[in-house]
Amino acid sequence: MAVFVALGAFLMTLAGGWTAQRVTDRRHLVLGLAGGLMLGVVGLDLLPEALDAAGDEIFGVPAALLLFVAGFLLAHLVERLLAVRQAAHGAEEHNGRTPQVGLTAAAAMVGHSAMDGVAIGAAFQVGGGMGTAVALAVIAHDFADGFNTYTITTLYGNARRKALLMLFADAVAPVAGAASTLLVTIPEHLLGGYLGFFGGALVYLAAAEILPEAHHEHPARSTLLCTIAGAAFIWLVVGIAE
Repeated sequence: MAVFVALGAFLMTLAGGWTAQRVTDRRHLVLGLAGGLMLGVVGLDLLPEALDAAGDEIFGVPAALLLFVAGFLLAHLVERLLAVRQAAHGAEEHNGRTPQVGLTAAAAMVGHSAMDGVAIGAAFQVGGGMGTAVALAVIAHDFADGFNTYTITTLYGNARRKALLMLFADAVAPVAGAASTLLVTIPEHLLGGYLGFFGGALVYLAAAEILPEAHHEHPARSTLLCTIAGAAFIWLVVGIAE
């Protein structure tokens, strides 16, 4: 089931890349909805499950919450390191952009997509409802991943062929990640810790990248409504699963 669902992420990533070549004025609505789905999954389903699975405390704080913060900070660190690398290369180029920076950023997104697949597989080991909720967030997020992978690769001067290659790698990555969880059953306490860690990274992507990008050029009520609708939909999914 995890691999089957990950195929949805595969198709959505390709759809995101295809859309990146054609969409113009409606991208903000898609990103707003994706941000709401991601926030809803973390706050309403993923974190509560992580706290139940990883019940240990470290200096009075649940381990799942510590790993949640660690996931957020690591995602922030990776994003900042890429920004510094981009600035360093930009200082050397007349137009401020080098193809290597675009490929590095795209490769980082491929690695993240592989971890998305692991998260799907890990969530299905907890239960079908949890797996479905996480899969919805990952699939929505992977549309944005595909969109951004193609966009950032071409933005820095890489040929269309390279952009399509990175897009395909990004699409395959979650399937490979989900398949890897079929080979091993993750212990419950480790599973809870991983879900907490993944939740922190997911919140960072939603709050620091997806939603700001959604509102960057279109601070419209329709974008905000899409975000609220995404979070409300996850609430509905959680309620039905319970």
